Amino acid sequence: MIQSGPMREGSKKAIIAALAANSGIAVAKFVGFALTGASSMLAEAVHSVADSGNQALLLLGAARGKRAATPEHPFGYARERYFWAFVVAIVIFLLGGVFAIYEGVEKTLHPHPLESPLVAVSILVVAVVLEGYSFHTAIVEARKLRGDSSWWEFIRHTKAAELPVILLEDLGALLGLLLALCGVGLAVVTGNPRFDGIGSIAIGVLLTAIAAVLAIEMRSLLVGEAARPEVIETIRQTMLEDPRLQRVIHMKTMHLGPDELLIGVKAEFDAELAFAELAQAIDEVEHALRARVPAARVIYIEPDVFRGGEA
Repeated sequence: MIQSGPMREGSKKAIIAALAANSGIAVAKFVGFALTGASSMLAEAVHSVADSGNQALLLLGAARGKRAATPEHPFGYARERYFWAFVVAIVIFLLGGVFAIYEGVEKTLHPHPLESPLVAVSILVVAVVLEGYSFHTAIVEARKLRGDSSWWEFIRHTKAAELPVILLEDLGALLGLLLALCGVGLAVVTGNPRFDGIGSIAIGVLLTAIAAVLAIEMRSLLVGEAARPEVIETIRQTMLEDPRLQRVIHMKTMHLGPDELLIGVKAEFDAELAFAELAQAIDEVEHALRARVPAARVIYIEPDVFRGGEA
């Protein structure tokens, strides 16, 4: 089961580790590009700048998502975490993917020999080590939420916004660095600088694909996703444990944020309950739900009468 929860210290740790790694790597790559003129190095430098900005946006989203509800936004601001994660996907696409493809096409059509290729390779190897550390940190923290789900299921179905972004960013960064190494290496070995441009194009295609996956997942969360099936079943069973509640007629759920769940239920209660007893029963069911499902922040239970196939 995939767990969800607030922006824990672990998630924040993964973002800060990625921010520190990418900031240092970006500087090194720009120096490497200035010394070598390698287009794949420039593509990777811009990629690292974009990633650094993305981590800053994720931290911004986490901070803004903690704001208290207001009359204008009565359900709070938790969904800002999804919005800023969606912005991150757009940044990866524009600054990472599109720029890398453009630069690669330009250098493939107008190639020029690489200068100081050993410098480029050295910087890329160091970048692989730093990105590997960041990726390892993200994996360690994501495992705490992943449960027994596969990594793909975690990315597709988790209601948390930050860790899937960091995981795919770091994975894309590592694969991009390997592509850059291949491009520079082939350019040096064959004497054909077009391989450097081809490496840049490959990096751009990779980043565009990652951006598309993130954009699709974050769009779904922004529009509003229901709770996971196992969470819905826990809600249903918790309600039915109260002997005064005879039937769950209809139920809808929606995540207001990674750790904030809206629950709307029509339920049939014991018809013999007085009004005050019914109100007390609803209050106690809500209390039981919040104890069993901590994310259940907003709960609306409407007493109704079951009328056959209506549900």
